[in-house]
Amino acid sequence: QLQLVESGGGLVQPGGSLRLSCAASGFASGNTLDYYAIGWFRQAPGKEREGVSCLSVTDGLTDYADPVKGRFTISRDNAKNTAYLQMNSLKPEDTAVYYCALGPTPLSYNDRFLPDEYDHWGQGTQVTVSS
Repeated sequence: QLQLVESGGGLVQPGGSLRLSCAASGFASGNTLDYYAIGWFRQAPGKEREGVSCLSVTDGLTDYADPVKGRFTISRDNAKNTAYLQMNSLKPEDTAVYYCALGPTPLSYNDRFLPDEYDHWGQGTQVTVSS
């Protein structure tokens, strides 16, 4: 069974950086992260879960939500079965629980940030941006 474990969250001052990791295990034989669409989402208290970034190698799709464009970078390392979200120039409004998710491809551009498009979720990691 496919499992995802996030790590790398924590407390950081405004302007700082964090790199979140999402370690995947339980792939079917021969599959790698490239078999899936990768999504990073976040949920702040009292708010709905929102898409932050997505990566689908088979669809040639990489995208970022407007609030994080130019500051966040999504990537993956198939050898380590790990996806990453590099977050720079962090702002207090980035404070949230961050989740990684995997979903089937093809991933529709219009649906790329819809949580329902992703089947497998990690437990989340807290990111707090505060001075």
